Amino acid sequence: MSDERVEIIKEKIGTYPDFPKPGILFRDIFSVLSDPPSFEILIKLMEERIRKLCPEFDVILGLESRGFVLGAPLALALNKPFVPMRKKGKLPGKLKQVTYTLEYGTDVFEVQENSIKKGQTVVIVDDLLATGGTMKAACDLVSSLSGKVALCLVVIELNELKGRDKVKAPLEVIVKY
Repeated sequence: MSDERVEIIKEKIGTYPDFPKPGILFRDIFSVLSDPPSFEILIKLMEERIRKLCPEFDVILGLESRGFVLGAPLALALNKPFVPMRKKGKLPGKLKQVTYTLEYGTDVFEVQENSIKKGQTVVIVDDLLATGGTMKAACDLVSSLSGKVALCLVVIELNELKGRDKVKAPLEVIVKY
């Protein structure tokens, strides 16, 4: 059964050819976020998926930066703590980090060490799953804090890039291209 709300979101997602470089077809959720009714539909869809697939969990972790925009209202709706995962150098305090590989080099993600406690279950939220490197790094970082990834939830998956193959945790997607 098709959910017409998913089609509303898909129609609102912006498409930008040759960005950030020639040959790339960029899919962007900012056009969804700038339309309050569509943004509300998206958050409700994500909340429903979490409630259905992962009724018991402890923390929502949002990946920099669009994962913050999605994760914070989800955390409020689900009455769970929100934890930001940021690029290196953006968080204060004692940090745990993971280095991950990108198409063009490496980068580092960090979280505050006390943000995820041993044994806590985590839902990871982001806007896009492309090659899977970022989501895999997030899962690795949660594991390094002795947490367990209960669910990875993204708005968009770019199927041809096979990022799903790198993610060992349960993965749920709203829109697939």
